[in-house]
Formats: sequence, structure tokens, C-alpha cells
Amino acid sequence: MPAIEVNGLTKAFRTYKKQPGFAGAVKGLFRRKYEQTIAVQNVSFKIEPGELVGFLGPNGAGKTTTLKMLSGLLYPTGGTARVLGHVPWERDDSYRRQFALLLGQKNQLWWDLPARESLELNAKIYGISDSALERTVAEMSELLAVRDKLDVAVRELSLGERMKLELIASLLHRPKVLFLDEPTIGLDVVSQKIVREFLRHHNDREKTTILLTSHYMTDIQELCERVIIIDRGAISFDGRLSDVVDRFADFKFVTIQCDVTTLYSAEHLGKYGEIVEQQPGTITLKVKRDRVIPSCKALLDELPVTDIDIHEVPIEEVIRRVFAR
Repeated sequence: MPAIEVNGLTKAFRTYKKQPGFAGAVKGLFRRKYEQTIAVQNVSFKIEPGELVGFLGPNGAGKTTTLKMLSGLLYPTGGTARVLGHVPWERDDSYRRQFALLLGQKNQLWWDLPARESLELNAKIYGISDSALERTVAEMSELLAVRDKLDVAVRELSLGERMKLELIASLLHRPKVLFLDEPTIGLDVVSQKIVREFLRHHNDREKTTILLTSHYMTDIQELCERVIIIDRGAISFDGRLSDVVDRFADFKFVTIQCDVTTLYSAEHLGKYGEIVEQQPGTITLKVKRDRVIPSCKALLDELPVTDIDIHEVPIEEVIRRVFAR
């Protein structure tokens, strides 16, 4: 049985369109004009227990709206969804104890209290014993390198420290499903790495089902084998991350070092691939995937090559190409 099953999920918002100026404000008192915005349209997917899935899309694509519906914060306009066998927007108490939602730009810790006191409050809400609380907090704070920050007021913490403690608060009750919306947004590279390693470790050990959104492609590359891409409220791709590269970037970059100081003509190099960059001694070509091996062989046979490097298109560029379509 899938941990998350979504069928035809749709969400539309009705928004008031104000006419400009004072006259427009007066008219709005008597006759208002509304517009309908489709945030999520006919979205369907399944996620098996223990999967860690990347949920990608540009700003305004419908990612956060989908997560909020799956968390029961929003009612859908149409479609169905079941998470752990529950309908999220029915808000059963048994369901709310089995999932967690972490929004990277929202606070759940009390701003003026030390994080430890907020964690103790959460433990009381979820009926967690003092011994289990102490054991869980000690373990997670050690992994996230914030053990010495538990008694510091949240408002005095750095963004990275606060986000790590927010993550502990979300996982305190050992949820079976975790929705993460931009958990590393604004963090420095060291904090991002610590959070990624923690999530990987937690998923491996606890088999928590995780649906992760992030604009940092390193998060997705290091954590997710499968990605769901949503754009303008609709699913445009659902599959392995490696398949995204194969489908939307049918070429590789080939860089060669030549033991010469002269530049080869574009006509001469064109038979190997498209020239991306050429400098004395270095040439980078864009070569179709099915032509990489023949082209490399020809380059080695015909040019004074001293070194050769074949590399994939950066995943950030691939995703940009997907969104551009």
C-alpha cells in the first residue's frame, strides 16, 4: 500500500481584483470582480513507504500548495488523496500524529524561548515520555551539531542553527511521513551538508517517507533517486533523476587539452560536435550522447590530444531546460 496516493488533486483560489484609484475602491464596495487562479491542476502520483522523493518546480508551480493539502492545511477543489490511509483534510488525530510538515520560511519554535522548552512542549502534546524526549533530542542535536544551542533563545540563533532545531521539532514524534519545503533555504554550504547528511541518515534508519522541495539542486542530487517535476500546477515529469538528464539533455560536454597554441577552425571542429569554448590548448565541445564514443576516438586519432574529459550537463542546467519548455 502506498504511503502517499494522490489522484487528480486540484486547488483553485478565488481572488479579488481591485480596480485602480479611489473610484475603483468605491466601486469595489458594491460590485467586486474576482479572478480564479489554478494553483494545482489534476496532480496524480504515488509514493511508497520509505521513499525519499524530490518535488521540483519553479516559484509558483504549486509545490507548497500540494504539500499543504497533503498536510490537511488546505481543502482541495477537486480530486482525492490518501496519506498513510487517511484523507489529510479530514484532520484525524491519528493522522496528525504520524506526519510532520516543515516549511523553511515558517517558525514553529517559540521565538523568545530556548529551543529546549519548545521541544518539551511538543513532547507533551505528542505524549512523549521524558526519557524518550531526552534520548531523541540528545541524539539529533549531536548529529546536527546544535547540542550547545538548546538553551539559547531562538531569536538569538543563526538561521542555520534555527533550521536544524526546527528539524528536530518536526521529527520529535518519529513521524512516518515528512513533508519538507525548502529545508536548507538561506543556509551556508556547511549547514546544508549537515542537514542533508542528517536527512539521509534518518531516512535510512527510520524508513521515513519524505517528500522534499528544494531550489538547491545539490539537495536533490545527493538525497533523491526519484523526482516529480510540477510546473503551472501540473505534473510534467515523474521518474528517476538520471532519466531527467537523459530525456532533457541528450548531449555531453567533451573537453580536450591539445599540445598546440593555435586555434582550430570551427569548420574543422564541427565534425566532432558543437563548439562551446575554445582557447589555445583547450577545446570544449557539446556532443550528442550517441556520438560521444566515436567523436572521442576521432579526436584522439586526429588531434594532438594530451588529456580528455567527458562530463554530464549540470543538473541545474537540465532543470532550467525543463522549466523553459
